[in-house]
Amino acid sequence: MHPVRAALANPRRKLHRAVLTENAAAAIGPQLLGKVKHQIAPADTVARVVPPGAIHQGAALLCEPLPAMELETALANSRPGGRIVAVLDQVSDPHNVGAILRSAAALGVSAVVVQDRHAPPQTGTLAKSASGALDLVPYVEVVNIARSLEQLGDLQFWRVALTGDSEQSIEDIDHFGDIAIVLGSEGAGIRRLVRERCDVTAGIPVTPKMESLNVSVAAAIAFYALRRPQG
Repeated sequence: MHPVRAALANPRRKLHRAVLTENAAAAIGPQLLGKVKHQIAPADTVARVVPPGAIHQGAALLCEPLPAMELETALANSRPGGRIVAVLDQVSDPHNVGAILRSAAALGVSAVVVQDRHAPPQTGTLAKSASGALDLVPYVEVVNIARSLEQLGDLQFWRVALTGDSEQSIEDIDHFGDIAIVLGSEGAGIRRLVRERCDVTAGIPVTPKMESLNVSVAAAIAFYALRRPQG
């Protein structure tokens, strides 16, 4: 329900049609549904238009992926000083990226940057995992992560690589300007060339019982730890 509602409310979305149960249509409301051609149908009809086994909550929307957005455009509506940008270095699992987007929306992250060839496509799986945040947080697909970090440096962002081998805790980052937090894939982590474009590394201390955290959990902790009052 949340991703359908958020997509309908997003003026950047190109909408085609929706299929909804009566209850779902009532929950979304006529104002949003007036933006798209839609059909009221039983739940089993909705189930036939989504992937097998998908939990649809009575709402399915056919729409185009969001149009490409430049990094500077994504940051245009946020005020410098205390901004956070998440940079995902080849995080490819749509559930993880969706969860990161959801945390980004909840914790005031200004944009999420991914590499176009190594990020999940904007499918229903990603949108559902993001629970509407794909339409709330600027999702910037770039060709080269290292080059984007250089661009963020030119924009006066302090670039922090979240790593498992850093001796500095993410809570001890002493910087009150804009921050770009870089997260790597769970297998390979942050690539060398990407890490070299960062100003500092930081980690999340964990007990010996567990070697590491899921990347989406680590992202949420980092976003919370880095939040600064803007001003």
